[in-house]
Amino acid sequence: MYRYALGVFFSIACIAFTAAPASAVETGASSGAKKTGKKHVVKRATRPKQKAASNASLDTREKLVRQVVLVHGKRKAVYRRVAFTPSVPAVPPVLTAGDLAGLNATHDPLALRSNAALVVDQSTNEVLFDKNSKIPLPIASITKLMTSMVVMEAHQDMDEMLTVTEADVDTLKFSHSRLRVGSQLSRTNMLHIALMSSENRAASALGRNYPGGLPAFVAAMNAKAKSLGMINTHYVDSSGLSSGNVASAQDLAKLVMAASAVPLIRQYSTDSHYAVEPGGAPLLYRTSNHLVENPQWEIGVQKTGYISEAGRCLVMQARIDGRPVVMVFLDSKGKESRLADASRVRRWLETVRPAAIVRTAAQQG
Repeated sequence: MYRYALGVFFSIACIAFTAAPASAVETGASSGAKKTGKKHVVKRATRPKQKAASNASLDTREKLVRQVVLVHGKRKAVYRRVAFTPSVPAVPPVLTAGDLAGLNATHDPLALRSNAALVVDQSTNEVLFDKNSKIPLPIASITKLMTSMVVMEAHQDMDEMLTVTEADVDTLKFSHSRLRVGSQLSRTNMLHIALMSSENRAASALGRNYPGGLPAFVAAMNAKAKSLGMINTHYVDSSGLSSGNVASAQDLAKLVMAASAVPLIRQYSTDSHYAVEPGGAPLLYRTSNHLVENPQWEIGVQKTGYISEAGRCLVMQARIDGRPVVMVFLDSKGKESRLADASRVRRWLETVRPAAIVRTAAQQG
C-alpha cells in the first residue's frame, strides 16, 4: 500500500515537472505575442506622426506622394517629395481699344497684324495703303514724337540740367525706369533717350520743366496737333503712359512728316545706342526699334510705343525703292508684329503695284 501510494505520488510529480516547461513556453509565447502586438500597435500609431512631420517640413511648392515599390521581392511603401504646381485659372486676353471697337475683324490683303495702318508717299502725299486710318486709338509712346516737337519749338536751353523727381515716377502703369529719383541730365540728353529708348521719366521731366509746367506743355502739344491738321488727336501727358493720348493713323502720318523736317529729331530717334551719366555709373541706352540697326533699312525718323490699351505701335519715315514713305502701324498684336508689318509693307512696295492693293483694302475695310 505504501509502495503503491509512493508510486502514484512520484508519477504525479513527474507529470507536474514535465508540464511546467510547456506551460512556461506557452506563457512566454503569449507574452511574446503581447509584446509583438504592442510593438505593432506602436509602429502603426507612429506612421501618421512621421508623415505629418514630413508634410510639415515640406516646401510650399512641394507635396508628398506615396508610392509602392518592390524591395527584395516584397512590397514596400515609400514617400517622395515632388514639385507642386497649383492650378491657375485661365486669364482672358487683354482687349485693346481697337479690339473693343471691332477693328480686329478687318482683313487686309497683306494680312497685317495691326488693327490700323497707313502708308503714304511723302513726296506726293499719295495714300498707298489704308486700313482703319481715320479711327482715333491710344498711341502710347508715339506721344513722345509730339513731345520732342514741342521741346524743340520752345527754344529752351538744351544744356540746362534737369532733375528727375517723384513727380516723374509712373504711378499709372508702374513702368520701370533706369533713371532714379535725383538723377540729373541735360535737356538734350533727356530728349535723346526719350526718343531713342522711350524713357518715360525723361519725357515727364521734359514736360514738367516747360514754362508753366506740365499743364502748359500738354496745352502746347494739343495746339501743335491742331496746327498740323491732326483733327482726331488729343494729348493728356508727355510720356504716353495714359490711354487718353489718342490719334488716328492719318494724324500720325502728318506728325511724322513734320518731325522728319527736324534734324535733331531725326538723329536722336534713329540712333541705335547712347550712354548718359545721370550721376554715378554711366547708363547705356539702346533703341526700342532694331530696324534702325538693319543696314537694309534707310530710316529717317521713327518711334515705337506700347501700353495694354494701345497694343504695339510704330511710326516710321523710310526711303523705300528710292522714295520717302511714311508708315503708321497701330494696335499690332505680338511683340515683333509691328516690325514684321513694316517688312511686309516694304516687300509689297518693292514688288506690287500699290494702287490696286489700296482699292482692295478700302473695299474690305
